[in-house]
Amino acid sequence: MNPGSRNATTGDPVPFSSLDAARRTRELARTVGGQSVDVLVVGLGATGAGVALDAAARGLSVVAIDAHDLAFGTSRWSSKLIHGGLRYLASGQLDVAHESAVERGILMERTAPHLVGAQPFVLPLTPLVSRAQAALAWAGFRAGDGLRLAARTARATLPAPRRLSAVETRHLAPGLRGTGLRGGLLSWDGRLTDDARLVTAVARTAAAHGARILTRVRALELTASGARVRDELTGEEGEIRARAVINASGVWAGGLVDGIRIRPSRGTHLVLRAGHLGDLPAGLHIPVPGENNRFVLVLPQGDGRVYVGLTDEPVEGGIPDVPEVPESDIGFLLDVLGSALDVPVHRDDVVGAFAGLRPLLDTGPADGSRAGAEPRTADISRRHAVLTSPEGVVTVVGGKLTTYRRMAEDAVDAAVDAHGLAAGPSPTAALPLVGAASPAVLASLPAPHRLIRRYGTEAPAVHALAARDPWLAEPVVEGHPVTLAELLWAVRHEGALDECDLLDRRTRIGVVPADRRAALRTAREVLSTALDPR
Repeated sequence: MNPGSRNATTGDPVPFSSLDAARRTRELARTVGGQSVDVLVVGLGATGAGVALDAAARGLSVVAIDAHDLAFGTSRWSSKLIHGGLRYLASGQLDVAHESAVERGILMERTAPHLVGAQPFVLPLTPLVSRAQAALAWAGFRAGDGLRLAARTARATLPAPRRLSAVETRHLAPGLRGTGLRGGLLSWDGRLTDDARLVTAVARTAAAHGARILTRVRALELTASGARVRDELTGEEGEIRARAVINASGVWAGGLVDGIRIRPSRGTHLVLRAGHLGDLPAGLHIPVPGENNRFVLVLPQGDGRVYVGLTDEPVEGGIPDVPEVPESDIGFLLDVLGSALDVPVHRDDVVGAFAGLRPLLDTGPADGSRAGAEPRTADISRRHAVLTSPEGVVTVVGGKLTTYRRMAEDAVDAAVDAHGLAAGPSPTAALPLVGAASPAVLASLPAPHRLIRRYGTEAPAVHALAARDPWLAEPVVEGHPVTLAELLWAVRHEGALDECDLLDRRTRIGVVPADRRAALRTAREVLSTALDPR
C-alpha cells in the first residue's frame, strides 16, 4: 500500500490510490471550469480506466469521467475470463490471437497476478461430440498452448492441455451424464476473480499516478477542446477543458462522436447455485450441438454460485443502461447444458441472469445496405479500432476485456500523435496494479486466501477491519462469503457512493435478485456509518 494521508475520522493510513466521496468532490471542484488538462477520458469501463492509467503513467495530466460508476457497462458482464486467443486462431485472426495471448501473460505474471489465475476447463467427449470434432478441439488446444509459448507465458502459469479418461472426466465434473462418455479434454486459460474488481484496480492505480477519477459525471457534448458535462448527483453543468479527448464509452461511443457505428452483440449468462451441479473443480466447455467451434461455458465462481454462458446475439434499437435477458437466451443455455448433464437444470433453478453488450465496430456500408446474408455478430472481428474524428476526438472501440491494456496504449498513442502531447512510450506492460505482488509474496500474506484473490496485498488491511469489529466480520447475506468489512473498504477506498455500487459492482451479490434484496438494508447501514470509527 502506498503511503498517503490519514483518514480524518479513524486515523488509518489512506493510500494515494484511495477513491471516496470526499476526493471526488474536491477533484470535481478543481476540474469543472478549471485549468485545461492534457487528456480527458470519457468512460470508466476496463478500456477507459486503462486509458486513464496509461496516460497518467506517461506523466500526462488526466481527468476520467463516467455517467455512472466504475465498470457500470459491459466490463462487469463478462465471463470473467482472460482468453488466450484460441477462438481467434481458429478463425484465422492470427494477430488478434497473439495479442490476446500476450496480454493474458502480462496480466497473469506482471500486472494483476492476484486477480488473474489459471482456470482448468474440461470438454466432455459425449455422444454428441464426434471423433472428428474431438480431434479438431484437441488440435485447437495444442495450438493454444503454442500461443502461450509464443507469448512467453511460463508453463508454471498455464499447464499443458491433456486427454482425460472417462473416470477422470467424471471426477472433475461429477454432474456429467456418464452414459456414452468417452473421456474428456483438459485445457487451461486465464480467469479473473472478478471483472469489475479489475476495473476498480486499474482506476485506483491511475488515481495513484495522479489521474482524477470522477464517477457520476456525464459527458453531454464532446469538442476538440474538452466536454460539456453534468454532475449527476447535483444536476450542475459545466465545462472540462482538455488538450486531447478520448472517447472510451463502449456501446455508447456512437452517441458522442459522429460517424462511429457500433453493432452491439448481447452475451447472456445464467446464475445457478453451485449445489445444482455438484462440486466443480474445473469449468466446462459444452459444445453447442450442430456447431463446430462454439461452446457454452460452465464457470464455478468459488462463492457458492456457477455462471453458465454465453450467447452472441445482435441487438437492435436503443442501448439500455442495463440490458434485459430474454427468455430465449435462457432457454438456449439450459438446452445446451441439458445435453451433457445427468440431472437437467430447470428454469426454476436459475436464480439470476445477466447480459452484457459487446461494442463491436460496424464496418458495413454506412447506408445500412449489405450484400448477401447479414453476418452473425459471432463472426464479427474482435479487433479493436482507434479512430480520430476530423475535430480530433480519439475513439477506441471493439476489442475485448483481455486486451484492454493494449487498446488503451493505442488510444493514448493516437492522442499524443494527434495533439503533440509531450509523452514517452507506455510503461503499463510492466506496471503492477494496486494489490499486485509475486505469488510468493501473496502466499505469505496474513489474510484468508479468498481476500488475497480479491485484494492482493491490501487483503490484510481488509481482514484487519473485520478483526477489530465483530460486526464487520459478519457476512452481508447468508450463503455468500462477502463481509461487511469489504463493503466498508469499498466506500473508504474504492469509490463506492451508494448501495448499487456496493452490491452490483464492488461485490457481485446483486446478480442474484433475492440476495440483493436481502443485502440492501445492510449495505445502507454500512454507507451511513462508513466514516464512523465504531
